Amino acid sequence: MSLKLYRTTNGAVVEDNGHFHLLAELPSPQAWDQLICDPNLHERSRRATANAVVNLDPATILAPIVTQEVWAAGVTYFRSRKARMEESKDAGGGDFYDRVYAAERPELFFKATGRRVVGPKQPVRIRSDAKWSVPEPELTLLVNDKGVIVGCTIGNDMSSRDIEGENPLYLPQAKVYNGSCALGPCVLLTEEPSRSATIKLEILRQGNTAFTGSTVLTELKREFKELVRFLFRDNSFPDGVFLMTGTGIVPGDEFTLASGDVIRISIDGIGTLENPVA
Repeated sequence: MSLKLYRTTNGAVVEDNGHFHLLAELPSPQAWDQLICDPNLHERSRRATANAVVNLDPATILAPIVTQEVWAAGVTYFRSRKARMEESKDAGGGDFYDRVYAAERPELFFKATGRRVVGPKQPVRIRSDAKWSVPEPELTLLVNDKGVIVGCTIGNDMSSRDIEGENPLYLPQAKVYNGSCALGPCVLLTEEPSRSATIKLEILRQGNTAFTGSTVLTELKREFKELVRFLFRDNSFPDGVFLMTGTGIVPGDEFTLASGDVIRISIDGIGTLENPVA
C-alpha cells in the first residue's frame, strides 16, 4: 500500500488510493519535525487510513519542510556530467565533473534552509545577477534523524548555470538563494523509492511549451542509500533532512528561464510539482 503524506494548513494528511485522511494536527512547526522523525511514521500513517475521509483543498498544501535542511547530490547522471563539463570548460573546471562522476565519493552540497523553500504553486526565483538559469528536476529523499529513508518527494533545484560555469567555486552562489528550491506536493512514504520511475519536465512560456524532457531513475549512477551514507558521515540532522539526488534533464545551452514561466515536474507515483517563476 503506497501512502502519500501532505503537510497542509489543516494538519498532516495521508492519501490512500485517492482518499484523504487526517493523520495529525500540527499545532506548531515543531510538530511536523517530530512527525517525520517518528520511527512509527509508516505504521501511524497506515492506521490513519481508518479515520474519516476529509477534503483536501490544493490551496492548503504547504512545502513538506519546516526546519529541515535540503542537501543535493551533483553529477549523478551522465547527462548532468556532460552539461557541467561543457559549461565550465572555459574556466578549466570541466575535468572536476568527470572525476566526481567516476569517483567513489559523490558530490554533496548544501542547497537550502526551510525558509528558502517554496511549495506547490508558489513562485521560485532566478537570480538577478544570472544570465543563464534553469530548473533541475530531481527525486528528493526524505531521511529521518537516524539516517533512514522514510519517503521521497519532487524537488526543483533552481540553478544559475553561468555563475557555476564561470568558476566551480561559485557553486554556493549559483545554488543557494531565496526561492531557489521547491518541494512537494507530498511525500511518498517508502523506504525504497522505485528506480523504474520516470521524471518529466515541462516549461511553459505564455501558455506554450518552451521545453520538455524526461529521464528514468535507472539512469541514476548512485544508489540512494549510498548517497545517504555519505551525507551522514560526520554530520547529524536531528530534525531529518531532504536530499536531492541529481538531475538527468538539462535544457539546451540556448535556453534560459524567464519571469512568468511555469515549471511542471512530474514523477511517477508522486504527482506533479508546479511553480511559476517570479
